[in-house]
Amino acid sequence: MEPYLLWALETLLLDWETPAITTGFSDMLTTSASTATAFNPPTNSDNASVTQSIATAAQNTGLSANLLRAVATVESDLNPNAVSSAGAIGVMQLMPATAASLGVNPDNVQQNLEGGAEYLQSLLTTFHGNLPLALAAYNAGPGAVEQYGGIPPFTQTQQYVQKVLAVYQQLNAAPPTL
Repeated sequence: MEPYLLWALETLLLDWETPAITTGFSDMLTTSASTATAFNPPTNSDNASVTQSIATAAQNTGLSANLLRAVATVESDLNPNAVSSAGAIGVMQLMPATAASLGVNPDNVQQNLEGGAEYLQSLLTTFHGNLPLALAAYNAGPGAVEQYGGIPPFTQTQQYVQKVLAVYQQLNAAPPTL
């Protein structure tokens, strides 16, 4: 069985067994990504740290700071303390195994953003600069994108790609802040 399908089924079963938990897979299908994570409101110092970390990660990877901000906004609502029901951690919602493969500490804001940016950059390379496919792979895994020859037919992934692209477009249309 495909690992993502197995994860989805296990998570769905856990949701049914423990109805008091409202942040599982079944909720992700009907709610935004920002509500699918545990929300610990970021402090002003967290916001400054996240903003600086986005700028640094963008500079280090050559990716647009607006693109990284869009991904982080949809992933965690820019919350460095976010932890998803699937175990994804931090602003860029890195899975522990992904963070380990990138050699970053997902609990460290700067490393989380650097790791997420590096991972997104590698996905853009894998998918020949196709941003929607790279975003789908960030969300569902590159194997799912390859298996389906495009954005997988998963509602959550399709909505994720649309949300990130919409936020990215809004950020690019907004006048720069001082």
